[in-house]
Amino acid sequence: MLLPKKMKYRKWHRLRGNFSGNASSGTRLAFGTFGLKSTSTKEVTSRQIESARRAMSHYIKRGGKIWIRIFPHMPITNKAAEVPMGSGKGSVERFTTIVKPGVIMFEMDGIEEVQAREALRLAGTKLPVTTKFVKLD
Repeated sequence: MLLPKKMKYRKWHRLRGNFSGNASSGTRLAFGTFGLKSTSTKEVTSRQIESARRAMSHYIKRGGKIWIRIFPHMPITNKAAEVPMGSGKGSVERFTTIVKPGVIMFEMDGIEEVQAREALRLAGTKLPVTTKFVKLD
């Protein structure tokens, strides 16, 4: 799974509220010929990214190359069940990233379009955001 090697602060404030708007960067294909683009806003966890990566890798059977364009930097904490109020912030449970509409999440190259389309469709089913297939024109 993806997680940061080192962080300046172990626990962050939750980024709540304004997730509106479209992505301003990471919206064009940079490495591969085919990509998976987000069309909605959600938090994507490191487990979901790994699950999507495995689905793609399994489908293309070690052919082609895959680039993961998103990285989960944001730590999310949780307190254990039935713990009373107070006594500080909970421990870090998972790492997430916020994905906005327009972000290219995965890229592929070195395989046929039909294969890439199906592999990226399978990856998209593992993610909480709605996605669409894009290709380099």
